[in-house]
Amino acid sequence: MGAWVKKITDQSLFTKMFIVMVVSIISVTILTSWVTVQMSQKLFVQTFSITNSKIINQIKTGLDAIHYSNINIAISVAQSGAIRSFLTEGDTDSLTNFKTNFSMSDQMKRIQSGIGAKNIGISVLGMNGRSYVSDVTYWSGSSKELQNSPITQETWKQPGRIMYSFMRAGTWGSNEDRLVATKALLSSESKEGYGSLYMMIRESDFKKIYASFTSQGNDVMILNQNGLIVSSNREDLIGTISEELLSSAKLAQQSQATSQEMTLFNHDVIVLADYLPMYDFYLVNVIDKQMTLGQMLNRKALFMIGAGIVLTAVLVVYFITRRVTRSLRTLVMKMSNITKKNFLNYMAVTGSYETRELSNAYNYMLDELNDYIIQLVETQQEQRKAELAALQQQINPHFLYNTLTSVNILVQQGSKEKATDTIHALISLLQNTISNVKDTISVEQELLNLKHYVFINQVRYGNGIKVDYFVSPDCLKSQVPKLMLQPFIENAFFHAFNKKTTGYIYVIITKEGDTLHCEIVDNGDGMDLTEAKSEQRTSTSARQLFTGIGIRNVHDRILLLYGEKYGVSITSTLGQGTKIAISLPWRT
Repeated sequence: MGAWVKKITDQSLFTKMFIVMVVSIISVTILTSWVTVQMSQKLFVQTFSITNSKIINQIKTGLDAIHYSNINIAISVAQSGAIRSFLTEGDTDSLTNFKTNFSMSDQMKRIQSGIGAKNIGISVLGMNGRSYVSDVTYWSGSSKELQNSPITQETWKQPGRIMYSFMRAGTWGSNEDRLVATKALLSSESKEGYGSLYMMIRESDFKKIYASFTSQGNDVMILNQNGLIVSSNREDLIGTISEELLSSAKLAQQSQATSQEMTLFNHDVIVLADYLPMYDFYLVNVIDKQMTLGQMLNRKALFMIGAGIVLTAVLVVYFITRRVTRSLRTLVMKMSNITKKNFLNYMAVTGSYETRELSNAYNYMLDELNDYIIQLVETQQEQRKAELAALQQQINPHFLYNTLTSVNILVQQGSKEKATDTIHALISLLQNTISNVKDTISVEQELLNLKHYVFINQVRYGNGIKVDYFVSPDCLKSQVPKLMLQPFIENAFFHAFNKKTTGYIYVIITKEGDTLHCEIVDNGDGMDLTEAKSEQRTSTSARQLFTGIGIRNVHDRILLLYGEKYGVSITSTLGQGTKIAISLPWRT
């Protein structure tokens, strides 16, 4: 991979531009095609869902018509005295039996003619063992077989409603699958049962209600509560059980979702489902996404069109890129003869418009670069002088003299341990100020230097001035300019307590966002800042603002390192004390 990248980076501008443009064209074409397909699929799903929802409603209307026909048959049978007599009376003489059978047959023919063109076979079975069948092609079995069938038993568990069941081919002497609606016949006076009514419709006739709404990849299935497919335009599924399809149908009923996308029969499908309370069935519409989308989108044609667009665009880009980069190639050949170290080697302004403009810009750049180099050299010289002056002012010789004198006195007094601590503090302070040439150190190291300095001063002048430190732990690793706090502590020690002999100095360091805040607060004599500013321009000011490195030195170093957003500010009240506030970025 690295070799390929290097090979590409070593190519000319024309080659790079051409590769980038070709890759961009191909990527945009692929992305556009993909987005188009995805949007088409999404639109298809939405449109198909809406359309098929309406189709499901039409199918439900047809199924309701079948159910209402069964209701009318059940009402007619229940109200017929002839049928009731046939199912309740026992055998008597042959004449009476003939009249009863004739009346029964005549009544059933009237009921059969009343249901119109609907192919529904009607059978009745009485408690007296008598039975009647309007069409033996629907049932040719015995009365006992009908009496003991699970359908009859389920009917009498809920005698008040019409029950729908599925009968496979070969049951009851029929070679076709059937849907059977059963109803218990009850006496209107005693509410006692005297028979059972069976209304049978062939599955092939039943599916005609929805067959016109189906197509390849767009299937309709009707399931019972056990997941058994009782009717479908796909004959291979009739009589099979699909728990997955049943779960999807129940979920659709509970969530009232218009459609669901799932994997069924190893295909990605869209499922629309509705509950048929009259039948206690589920009506399910299954749409094969791949098949239907394949009919809607011609992927081969889409690929050929995309390939043609890419090829045309690549040819156009090739000629345009070659023409645009021709002037640049000429300029590169001319510039390759210029030495890289001689900034006075200007270009000759010749060639095409683009080359002339670039040559003028190149010559102008050389002029600006030479001016910048001169200014940069002068700035660096001034900066070096300032750094040298700052280093020379870091340690006050008078401070060293007084410190060594204090050590001498401690030794003469026999305070060798305190003298040793003082010498160690001085050594550490010198190491971190003179030996350490870094511009910045950590807050932790700065505080250590500060504590050494405070310790030395307290040895010399006593503990009348207390120093307390309040530092947030997350600030210890932050970097600050070296000897940033020492000048302000020095000023406080020597100039803040001229009238007051005792007091406190507080060092506070906190972090707010990305800003580090350092404060040196004392409760000393304070000063009039207006007067102090005027005295700064002469010689020694109130509080000696330029003692040691000095406030101005620290402020200028912060501006140089971090910019004008940061720096030093002073607030003071005469007789109450002074606060030095330093702000700089929090950096580790």
